[in-house]
Amino acid sequence: MTQLPQFSRALLHPRYWFTWLGITLLYLLVLLPYPVLYYIGCGLGRLSMRFLKRRVTVARRNLELCFPDMPLAEREAMVVRNFESLGMGLIETGMAWFWPDWRVSRWFQVSGLEHIAKAATDQKGVLLIGMHFLTLELGARIFGIHNPGIGVYRPNDNALLDWLQTWGRMRSNKSMLDRKDLKGMIRALKNGDIIWYAPDHDYGPRSSVFVPFFAVEQAASTKGSYLLIRSGNPAVIPFVPRRLPSGKGYEMVILPEERDIPLENEQATAARMNKIVEHGVLMAPEQYMWLHRRFKTRPDGQPSLY
Repeated sequence: MTQLPQFSRALLHPRYWFTWLGITLLYLLVLLPYPVLYYIGCGLGRLSMRFLKRRVTVARRNLELCFPDMPLAEREAMVVRNFESLGMGLIETGMAWFWPDWRVSRWFQVSGLEHIAKAATDQKGVLLIGMHFLTLELGARIFGIHNPGIGVYRPNDNALLDWLQTWGRMRSNKSMLDRKDLKGMIRALKNGDIIWYAPDHDYGPRSSVFVPFFAVEQAASTKGSYLLIRSGNPAVIPFVPRRLPSGKGYEMVILPEERDIPLENEQATAARMNKIVEHGVLMAPEQYMWLHRRFKTRPDGQPSLY
């Protein structure tokens, strides 16, 4: 069972003072009007390209691998927009953790809530398929305002940030589960809960099978989807929180339930889940986390793609 972090006096130790300073500055920053935050966030993202050169290289490589037919100029423009989205992702984390519900809701359009309601009517839990968009924190917050659920997360190595991200995410959600707590996730699904779940990262060779993802024929993809869907029998519902252009706010699109997920083996399930993720990514490709080394795990004997 996942033990959630609690605030303690140990978090006031001087080793955390620099982190507290950053948190305070982020809190004060997000008091500004959203159009100003949009301008600042995009500017920070472009500026970060000068200092995060390795991540720029990773983003370029991921786009090259996934979209080999995309013209070079278009891919380069996508990289710039992606880092603008990275800057906004930092701002949006502060918005998600510190804004009141009314202010978050003011900047969001939400569609597809009927798909969640239908699952509740059918007395089924929901495996809410998220993707690692840079709008992740804010998307989870607005979804929770409408339908509180349970988030799946990786505990942070910094104890203060671990507590803060849990506190922030639980402002509009019910609880959190460690991503390794499969039994807890299955139990929650059987109880009719909503589990926020992202199957689109590389979780290493022991936890993965190799199936296509965009143009990469053998991408390490999690085995967890097979276990959760087979054991929990949930409604599998994807959602996409995407940022609208020119500081106009956000749109959260909850897509219809994905039916007939193949469960004959882990590979078949993972391949179908990757197709679901691809569809979601293409709804806002410049906002996806391309700077992550998505393809770092390779089949035995194959060279690194980076």
